[in-house]
Amino acid sequence: MAKYEAKMKETDASVIEFIEAVDNTKKREDAYRLLEIFEKTSGYKAKMWGPSIIGFGTYHYKYASGHEGDAPLVGSSPRKAKISLYITTGDTAREEALKRFGKYTAGKSCVYINKVEDVNEDVLKEMITKSIAFLQELYPNQ
Repeated sequence: MAKYEAKMKETDASVIEFIEAVDNTKKREDAYRLLEIFEKTSGYKAKMWGPSIIGFGTYHYKYASGHEGDAPLVGSSPRKAKISLYITTGDTAREEALKRFGKYTAGKSCVYINKVEDVNEDVLKEMITKSIAFLQELYPNQ
């Protein structure tokens, strides 16, 4: 059986070059705003994960299946359609925070927004902090 190779790995690619390559001016501005919010709130320097995710911090996960790997604690990506926010509070706190967040759609571990001005930045900061705390508690000894 072939060993699973994670698609999302931390790279040495430049976060600034990645943001500068975003075609849409508003999305590029939002990517810079999110970079500032995530760095200040998380306390971690931004790193590229794979070709398109700006991640902050890292944790090592291991599932019951034996699958394991590394991932950013939190992150964002200025996608063509929407901006993806990688925030996993893993509890009811996320649902409570999202009620106060503003305009978004949500997936399992992603929250999608059109633009930063659609959301409450204080609630975003709260969700970033809670996500980091949740993952560090779930996967200690990082």
